[in-house]
Amino acid sequence: MAARRRQAPARANNTKKFYGVLAVVAVVGIGAIVYSMNRGGGAGMATEPLNLSMASADSLLERARGVTIGAEDAPVQMFVFSDFQCPACGVWQTRIEANLKAEFVETGKVRYTYYDFPLVSIHAHAFLAARAGRCADDQGRFWEYHDRVFAGQNEWAFSQSAPVAQFAQYAADIGLDANAFTECLRSDRYADVVTANALLGEQLGVRGTPTVYVGQRRLSDREWGDYAAVRAAIESAGGV
Repeated sequence: MAARRRQAPARANNTKKFYGVLAVVAVVGIGAIVYSMNRGGGAGMATEPLNLSMASADSLLERARGVTIGAEDAPVQMFVFSDFQCPACGVWQTRIEANLKAEFVETGKVRYTYYDFPLVSIHAHAFLAARAGRCADDQGRFWEYHDRVFAGQNEWAFSQSAPVAQFAQYAADIGLDANAFTECLRSDRYADVVTANALLGEQLGVRGTPTVYVGQRRLSDREWGDYAAVRAAIESAGGV
C-alpha cells in the first residue's frame, strides 16, 4: 500500500531525541553525501534535492528539521516520513492522521513530528510540494497547508509542469500572505532543509512513504493503514 523507494525533526535537539527514541547510535562515516541537483544558491526555484556535502553527522543534524505538534512532555513520540505526492500518504493523512491528532495529540498523549521524504525518482513535484509546506510554516500554518495539499493531491500530482499556481492557490485558500508565500516558493529557500531531511531518513533506513514510527517501533504497512492497530501501538508505548 505504501509507495516504495526513496525524506525527514523539529530542529537539532529534536533530531537528536529522534535518534535516541529509535535507539540509533550516532551516524558515523557519512562523509560527503551528495545528491544530484537542479539549483543554485538563490539562482532560481529549487524543484529537486541539492548537491549537499556534509562532513559529519552533526552537520546533517544541524540542517535536518521536522515539523512537530503536541505537548513536549507527551509520553509517546511519533514520527512519520511522508511525501505530499504519494497516494498512500494521502490515505494516511485522511484516514489515520486526523483521528490520531484528535484522540492522542490534542489530549497530550502523543508528540507527533512530520518529516519530508519526497520520492523524487517517481514523484516529479514532491520536492517542490515539501518546500511549499515549509513556506507555509514561515507563516505558522504548516498543518493547515499540509491538509490542503493532500486534499488536492489529484489536482496537481499529474501536472506536466511545476504546479506553482496551484500551490499558491492553496496558500490563498487558507489565508496566507500570497506574495510572501510565492516569493518563498519561487526561490531555493528550504531546499537544504528538505534535502537534509531526505538524507536523514535514508540514514535511518527509510525507503518508502509513509514510514511511521511509534516510539522505537516502525509500524508495518498493514499496521499504519489500520487505525485500531495504530491506537494499539500507541497504547502499548505508554499513551494510554
